[in-house]
Amino acid sequence: MSLAGKKIILGVTGGIAAYKAAELCRLLIRAGAEVRVVMTVAAQQFVTPLTFQALSGKPVLASLWDAASGDGMEHIHLSRDADLLLVAPASADFLARLAQGRADDLLSTLCLARTCGLAVAPAMNREMWAAAPTRRNLEQLRADGVSVLGPAAGEQACGEIGLGRMLEPADILAALPGLLGAGPLAGKRVLVTAGPTFEAIDPVRGLTNRSSGKMGYAVAQAAAEAGAAVCLVSGPSCLHAPAGVRRIDVQSAAEMRDAVLRELPSDVFIAVAAVADYRVDAVATQKIKKNDAVLTLNLVPNPDILTEVAALPGAPFCVGFAAETERLAEHAESKRLRKKLPLLVGNLAQDTLGQDSAELVLFDDRGRHPLPRADKLTQARRLIRHLAALLN
Repeated sequence: MSLAGKKIILGVTGGIAAYKAAELCRLLIRAGAEVRVVMTVAAQQFVTPLTFQALSGKPVLASLWDAASGDGMEHIHLSRDADLLLVAPASADFLARLAQGRADDLLSTLCLARTCGLAVAPAMNREMWAAAPTRRNLEQLRADGVSVLGPAAGEQACGEIGLGRMLEPADILAALPGLLGAGPLAGKRVLVTAGPTFEAIDPVRGLTNRSSGKMGYAVAQAAAEAGAAVCLVSGPSCLHAPAGVRRIDVQSAAEMRDAVLRELPSDVFIAVAAVADYRVDAVATQKIKKNDAVLTLNLVPNPDILTEVAALPGAPFCVGFAAETERLAEHAESKRLRKKLPLLVGNLAQDTLGQDSAELVLFDDRGRHPLPRADKLTQARRLIRHLAALLN
């Protein structure tokens, strides 16, 4: 990944995740970015400024009263030629001050006086992340145009497990092209569906399938990495939305269709979700009691979201997925032609569902393009490169 020529201000606030910021700084430099580091007083309790100076090759700024600029206006000058101000980690306290428009140290003042984009990578205890004030602050920051990257779930320094961990440096790095308008899909709006759908039978039962959502989430991440503004419409899944991706949660095929149509127009629509072909025509209002009699369900077809979108006037560039159990090439190409799609991704369901890797074949007007087995994110990146080439 190249960030050649990009000027990034890396803000580091207090928290154990500050040690990850050192690795992030290293990755940014290796990707070709020019990095200036600004630290809060609390951050210096975890990592020394000397560490970041050695990694970035530039003096670290930590005080409003630093005379480096000669006129005491470093908080004004710094962002004027920067492409992005990235705060990682962003503590709960810093997010609160940012949401309030506070300017009581160099980093918060710089955020308020900036002329470039601002992104934050939160890091805090899971209870702090879930607290109502934090949720309100995040809602305000998003409304103010601040990009929120993460957090991730997992084991925390306090020993608890849950949401609140800072994203890994490599994941933050992967999200930056989308924020910086770099990459082959820069300026494009991409709409992705992922996961299964759930069709209710009664209040406690339903029809679904084995889709994990992993491929769809990987495609959303790859599209964001390529510079697109990505919206992910997801059926039930335990996965977390990739950094920089806006997620909409749905349950049924009908809900997914409605969400997709609301999000149009877009430049690209990638229908990865395993949408149920049928639903129960009359959902029971109470739990159906078990007895010895045979239970018959009357199923009716669900709307075909991809076909409907592809047939719209001014339709986006539509990409379909075909999970087959036999005769992949025949069925996949037939589906592509029937739905009039410029690109379709085929795979054998028994080799892919629930797995972390996949072997795929891309079908377009030029023929077949096999993608040898690899992890799903690698395959998603290959798909996005192919898609971008067709678009361009």
